[in-house]
Amino acid sequence: MRRPGAAARTTVATRRPRVRPSRAWVLGLASAVVLLVSVAVAVTIGPSDLTARDVASVVVAKITGGDSGLTGIQDGIVWDLRLPRTVLAALCGAGLAVCGVVLQSLLRNPLADPFVLGISSGASTGAVAIVVLGVGAGSVGLATGAFAGALVAFGLVLVLATAAGGTTDRVVLAGVAATQLFSALTSFIVFTAADAEQTRGVLFWLLGSLASATWTDVAACAVVVLVGLVACLVSASSLDAFTFGSDAAASLGVGVGRTRLLLLAVTALMTAVIVSTSGAIGFVGLVLPHVARALVGVRHRLVLPISALVGAVFLVWVDTAARTVLDPQELPVGVATALIGVPGFVLVMLRRRAAR
Repeated sequence: MRRPGAAARTTVATRRPRVRPSRAWVLGLASAVVLLVSVAVAVTIGPSDLTARDVASVVVAKITGGDSGLTGIQDGIVWDLRLPRTVLAALCGAGLAVCGVVLQSLLRNPLADPFVLGISSGASTGAVAIVVLGVGAGSVGLATGAFAGALVAFGLVLVLATAAGGTTDRVVLAGVAATQLFSALTSFIVFTAADAEQTRGVLFWLLGSLASATWTDVAACAVVVLVGLVACLVSASSLDAFTFGSDAAASLGVGVGRTRLLLLAVTALMTAVIVSTSGAIGFVGLVLPHVARALVGVRHRLVLPISALVGAVFLVWVDTAARTVLDPQELPVGVATALIGVPGFVLVMLRRRAAR
């Protein structure tokens, strides 16, 4: 007798040919090389005479304590301004893409992304409360407020979803409700307490910006994203089972409630840290998982790392374009991802329809 879910696995297997491990490894190594080259080249782009060799010299000098051979200004441009921003962009892109993969699998919704749980809106409310109401100061206060708001929003979503039955559709509905609530609170705070200068700064941050990136932000984001990616990879087989529904996952021995809560908490933590350092950046977690699945199939032990690499490369170049295309002005990176992500998502959907 076939186990429950076997027919679904057979159907999916016939629709999507299995990717050979050798091809996946080659694709992964190629993506990693492209990411390293992208970071090195992106740092050189801008109003200064720098090369990839100069970037490498600065990195080696900082690690070994030697001399890079560049001027103090060039050294500062690479190490203090562009390199932390570019590395943070790569980490944010990787984290958002991984969160998108997990949420689309857990919620069985191809339109799910890291902000479907209302975490982005909660983080925005927390940051605005810190800046506008004067509690705390500087980037530390902003990040702390965003992180606290994101966790409060996630907690509210869990309470609402549990009270409504705890199913995946209830989680989505609770996320929509939380998003509207915290968006309204953010608008209320801005309109009632912020002056013109504060309003302009807050709105720019809400649209997504990596301009204030520091190595402290990079370290915090790196730890959370890497730990989150490892946790998701450990649960890759469970995510494969969730693709066929909660009942099929339970029949295969997956602890549905425990696994779902754990992975939702991981994605919430990753999104909270990313939003606290970069603001709200959309469409990365929505579009890039579909690109990864088109490259390596649906098995999560392949989709997760490829999504992370593709998301990192994508956001590195989008942020580079955002800070240079309108020079000396800077386009919020969230606006740039939307301008690129919307047509990209339309192409992905058209391709999925043609493949059926």
